[in-house]
Amino acid sequence: MNDFHSSIAYLSKAIASQNPFDRSLIVRSNDIWKPNFPDVSSINAHASDGIFQAIEQIRAGYRTVSGITIRAEKGLGKSHLISRIRRRLLDEGGSFFVYMSDVDYGNLNRVNANFLNTLSSSLKQMGNEGVMQWQELATALINEALGETYIPQQLVKQFSEELAEKPKLVDALTTKVLRLKPNIENPYLIQAILWTLSLDKVSFATNWLSGRALAQAQADAMGLPNSTEEDKEGEALQTVCQILDLIGDYRTLVIGFDELESVDRNEAGFNRAQVVALLVKDLYGKIKRGVLMTAMFDETWFNIRSLPQAESVTARMGEKIFDLKYLNADDVVTLVSQWLEQFYDSKDLIPPDPVYPFDEGELRELGKEKLIVRKVLEECAKNWKVPGAPPPQTAPDPLHQVELAFNNELNALEETIEKYFEDSSILAEALYFGLLALKGKSVEKVQVEEIEKVQTKAADRGYLHFRIRGKENGKSVKIVVAVVQESGARFVSAALKRLIDYQKFDMTRGCLVRSKDVKPNTVGKQCLDKLLSQELGGEFVKLASEDIKPLLAIYLVNKACTDYELTEDQIQQFIVQKKLASENYLICEILSDPSGQIPDGLAPENKPQIPSLPNTTEINNLNEALDKLLGQISG
Repeated sequence: MNDFHSSIAYLSKAIASQNPFDRSLIVRSNDIWKPNFPDVSSINAHASDGIFQAIEQIRAGYRTVSGITIRAEKGLGKSHLISRIRRRLLDEGGSFFVYMSDVDYGNLNRVNANFLNTLSSSLKQMGNEGVMQWQELATALINEALGETYIPQQLVKQFSEELAEKPKLVDALTTKVLRLKPNIENPYLIQAILWTLSLDKVSFATNWLSGRALAQAQADAMGLPNSTEEDKEGEALQTVCQILDLIGDYRTLVIGFDELESVDRNEAGFNRAQVVALLVKDLYGKIKRGVLMTAMFDETWFNIRSLPQAESVTARMGEKIFDLKYLNADDVVTLVSQWLEQFYDSKDLIPPDPVYPFDEGELRELGKEKLIVRKVLEECAKNWKVPGAPPPQTAPDPLHQVELAFNNELNALEETIEKYFEDSSILAEALYFGLLALKGKSVEKVQVEEIEKVQTKAADRGYLHFRIRGKENGKSVKIVVAVVQESGARFVSAALKRLIDYQKFDMTRGCLVRSKDVKPNTVGKQCLDKLLSQELGGEFVKLASEDIKPLLAIYLVNKACTDYELTEDQIQQFIVQKKLASENYLICEILSDPSGQIPDGLAPENKPQIPSLPNTTEINNLNEALDKLLGQISG
């Protein structure tokens, strides 16, 4: 007991005003990067200690790569453990961290392109030196090329304007770096990494590094070529290998693969876990210095072992296997006390004992029941009350649990929306899922009867997303929706060519959903004009992040419904109750009478920044100018 605790009256008031356990208790991908939960380092310490031991062996040069598998049943703390690894690596420095989870796997036939996107997205996260991991890598390249010791924050702060105004300096730096990296086959990769130091160009550079096409004008201004959509999967693995090769020169790489369980399969018949296992096997032979972690259920491990030549796969990814354990009595007390410490600290209160208002003896009894973290915290949520007060009588509302999950995902999107906003397929899935709640209902004079995916042959795949069937003023209506966030004129034109082919794709109306304008003097613009003509009566709906966020959040809840312990029926009820679909601007615009107009406020395709042409003297003294610039920065 603590003799110097806050008054019971103040403590009771705080306890009555807020239940710190009444929140979503699921660890999602955003929690890995910016943890929202206290970490109890003693829980499953055997596994985290073993992983850090493997990292230390690599740093010491005793080995180059380590494959580690974390096995546990649902809820035993696999994601908590990965989050702990990330936190410690962030504190220590010397490592880059990459994390791939449920929403990252996408189309299993494009696993290399998906991993490249995940790699780029992860390297955008902050590293130990207070800047993006990409920017740490760019600084390391410059330091080695120039024999200097610049600090990343210093370079980002001072270099940004200079790089934007004098793109030839990026060319000069690229040339210097490439002299030291003869194994890098794609020189533009170095150029894009260096562009991440420019605050004006960093988002374009990281998009290019993730395999996305830039607006041609922007690509030209940065000296970066655009790949075609058809080349992406083939080029992705090569790009991944070169990035991993560069990282290995300066950092130990730790990659975590989480949430492997899914019924999805690729064209070869392999499920997600098997596809990821094969990817891990490939990466094992391509990393200079790193740890590959995969977290999975026990049955998933046995499923992977059914792969052809499974022994070569499991021998690499399972060099070390750690089975996670249930909580014991000490774990339960420590877990609850750490959650309560965070609560009382936020209120500037001191409790009489660390687990107040709970009884330590009762908590220890929970430790005998082989519970997982979530179940212990759920018990705390149900039994949270002022000491002496009667227990809550109301049964838990399942839609309240949906709301907690929804708010959890919505809050995460405040920081992660950029990750999804350029991904047309995920945005389309979010719209599609929201529309499912409107079947049988009338919105904007359209009686929605069916929402279905557009089935196409291989040559047309990936351009058109779903079809809404219904009745409008007594007439049959078939609205085909294409979400097109890509910047490349070729892809945009290809999508719009298909969106105006009403007969081939069985539609009475085409609808483009996009946040950007369509570049003039392109085939795409010609098709857009035809789409919006009176003849076709199509629609152009402006995509805004604030409008898609609620739909995306509830879609992500549904993707993780097993983790959240929710049913799709409960989620659909919540959508109807909160009118997430029926009053959503995007959905209402898709269903409303077409205006035939291009919407206002579209993001423009960026105009090229044309540098002034240097004279002969400037060209000859380019390296001198670079040295002078770097000298100014170091000062």
